[in-house]
Amino acid sequence: MDPSSLPAPQTNPDDDLIIQASGVHKVYHTGLVSVPALRGVDLSVQRGEMVAVMGPSGCGKTTLLNCLSGLDTPDEGHIAIEGVSLSEMSDHQRTAYRARRMGFVFQFYNLLPVLSAVENVELPLLVSGVRLREARKRALESLAQVGLAPRAYHRPAELSGGERQRTTIARALVNQPALVWADEPTGDLDSETASEIMDVLVALNREQGLTFILVTHDRGVGARCGRIVRMRDGLVVAGQPGPAPQPGISAEPAQAAH
Repeated sequence: MDPSSLPAPQTNPDDDLIIQASGVHKVYHTGLVSVPALRGVDLSVQRGEMVAVMGPSGCGKTTLLNCLSGLDTPDEGHIAIEGVSLSEMSDHQRTAYRARRMGFVFQFYNLLPVLSAVENVELPLLVSGVRLREARKRALESLAQVGLAPRAYHRPAELSGGERQRTTIARALVNQPALVWADEPTGDLDSETASEIMDVLVALNREQGLTFILVTHDRGVGARCGRIVRMRDGLVVAGQPGPAPQPGISAEPAQAAH
């Protein structure tokens, strides 16, 4: 797809929201059973925030992340990322937009075992048409950002769990995204390694102003974020206002997670 065919991110100095969602509904149908996963979610996130989405299993956290990122399509409601409405894009446009403007970090890494760390990191760039030499340069720089340059040419089986997750983070950063989505990024790690991974994410947020949306069950992870959004039964439930509250947010300051 020609990148020029994508809607351009909208910039407004008076409105620095990177995520705006209103009235988001999602129902899954299994045979004769309909399961409402989201029941009218409103959420706004400012550029540069680090937000933890928390709540019990089955409350809709991952469904919300998938809808906000365009991986899934809501049944009702409106979602805009950088001022661009996801519903106004075609499937191909949403895929290209994710590749150019979003990064993803998953619990189980999703690394290709036959490729080295640097090859895993450069793969999204190669798929997007970046030349090999430039892709390799950017992948090595991204690995250096997360402290993994010495392990760049090792395959996943030769890396520890923490090193694999650092590789995943480097892959999420390699396209210089506007925001990064992380679904249980420390869920497969021991507590010490999880703390190290959060050190990396917090540093990227503070030093580079990257926007992070983290889905997590871990109260310790939530405590490291700037704001917690709590969900229950497909809804964002009320809490105390967090830093720089915006309309449509039900949230609480991260320190409340202790």
